[in-house]
Amino acid sequence: MGQNQSDEDEEVELSDIQPLYTSFMRECPSGALHLHEFRKIFGVQSTSEVEAMYMETLFKSFDTNRDNVIDFMEFVAAVHLVLRGNLEDRLRWSFKVYDSDDNGKLDKHEVKRIIRIICQLKKNNNMTPTEICDRIFELLDENKDGQISLSEFMEGAQKDAWIMDLLKLDTNARGWFRENLGKKT
Repeated sequence: MGQNQSDEDEEVELSDIQPLYTSFMRECPSGALHLHEFRKIFGVQSTSEVEAMYMETLFKSFDTNRDNVIDFMEFVAAVHLVLRGNLEDRLRWSFKVYDSDDNGKLDKHEVKRIIRIICQLKKNNNMTPTEICDRIFELLDENKDGQISLSEFMEGAQKDAWIMDLLKLDTNARGWFRENLGKKT
C-alpha cells in the first residue's frame, strides 16, 4: 500500500475485460486465435521462412495448453504480458521462447536459432549470429557449463543493456494492442 505503480505493473482490470473480449471476437469470430491471425496482430504479413518460424515460436509461447489456438484466457494473459507485464515477467517469457526443448536451460543452438531470426528481421549486420551468441554466453554463462539457466538469463539481462535489448524480444505487439484496444500510450 502507498506505493505508486506504473501502468506496466498494474493487473488487467475487470472493466477492461468486456472491451478486450469484444476486440478479441472482432479479430477472431471463431473464439480462437489462429497462427495467421496472430501474425496479423504482430504486423507480420510476409511469408518469409524466418518470420514464419519466429511467429510460430511466439505463438506457441502463448498457447499454454498446446492446442494450436490461443483462446480468450490465453489472449488475456498475452495482452497483460505485452501491455503491463513487468520486466521480470517479460524476461521469463523470453526465456521460454528461447528454450525450444523446454528443459529449463538454453544451449548455444537454441540461442543462435532465435538470434539468427532477430538479426534477419532487424537487418542487423554489425555482428554475425554466431558472434552474438558467443558474446551472450560469455556474459551470461557464469558457471561456464555451456548452458544458460533461467537465473543466469534474468540476472545477466538486467546487468547489460546490449544483452537486455537482445533477450527481451522487442515485438510490435504493444503498439497493435494499444491501437486496437483503445489504450493510450
